[in-house]
Amino acid sequence: MTTASSYIACQDCDALYHERRLDRGEVARCRRCGALLYRARSGGLANAVALTLTAAICFVIANAFPLLGFKLEGRVQENILLTGVLELWHAGMWSLAVLVFLASIGAPALRIAGLLYVLVPLQLGRSAPGLRAALRYLQYLRPWSMVEVYMLGLLVAIVKLSQLATIVSGTALYAFVALMLALAAADAVLEPRQLWQRLRALAPA
Repeated sequence: MTTASSYIACQDCDALYHERRLDRGEVARCRRCGALLYRARSGGLANAVALTLTAAICFVIANAFPLLGFKLEGRVQENILLTGVLELWHAGMWSLAVLVFLASIGAPALRIAGLLYVLVPLQLGRSAPGLRAALRYLQYLRPWSMVEVYMLGLLVAIVKLSQLATIVSGTALYAFVALMLALAAADAVLEPRQLWQRLRALAPA
């Protein structure tokens, strides 16, 4: 008997289709509007776990080592990722400091921790407590943890500050770039549909 879970709706035109198994490399498209419904991916969950662990390591390095150094008249002042937040806080711009902290540290940390909480048990054949709620929170956190936006702002600041002093790139800057790439790759290899399929397979009959 066909169940509701074996159907998939097009996100563009709401056409409903019976979901079928695809061979590797195949994609399913909507017959009405041509939008992509889903694609066959092997090892998506395992790859997402590996990439998320990589992102976690890069995140620790990005916060533990100097991000940028400013060299002026023979003196070098190094700054870590938290330096900008502290400077804004001490300057009395508390709301901006909180916003920068959430965008650069808080939200990415919560997202990485949430992804590991969801993905690692699923990869091991188990379901974490509160998994459905965690998936919803991860979807809500995603716009706030776009480290590429922060990275773009950082590059603009580097270009402007380079006119005043010599900029020395720190280890954390390269780790931050790697973090951005690892999270983007994890999003690319993992489809929410795969998570729900794995969750349904683990649910008791």
